Amino acid sequence: MKIIGLDCASKTGFAISERGKIIESGVQDFTKKRGESNGLMFLRFRKWLKELVELTSPDLLAYERAHFRGGAATEICVGLQTRVQEMAVEFNIPCAPVATGTLKKFATGIGNAGKPEMMEASIKHLHRNPIDDNEADAVFISLWASDNYEE
Repeated sequence: MKIIGLDCASKTGFAISERGKIIESGVQDFTKKRGESNGLMFLRFRKWLKELVELTSPDLLAYERAHFRGGAATEICVGLQTRVQEMAVEFNIPCAPVATGTLKKFATGIGNAGKPEMMEASIKHLHRNPIDDNEADAVFISLWASDNYEE
């Protein structure tokens, strides 16, 4: 089973796993340029995700569920999350959201682990430094989905 794990944000972490092994991971930067709207960011994200889905033909899209704290970051994360859901419907691919606490507990054994602990866990798994915490989270999103959805 091929899974794309996504940590949706202005700098989106992504990881592609197959049979529980990471085969590719990284970060895609969608940071807005001066004067751009969130809508342009959403369009760039959607174009990139569509290309990734067409290139990899995943069996599942997994993503970290957005927090609803309010503010600009929440608006962006929710907007990107809805693009993942749209892509799942467009390509008839199931999608699986994971709560942050569940993801952190899966990766580190601690449900309220911080970024340093997530980075450390990712280094142990990847045998290299992740680009940033977005890639680290995406790695574990993909592995969590593999652990919970693969037969």
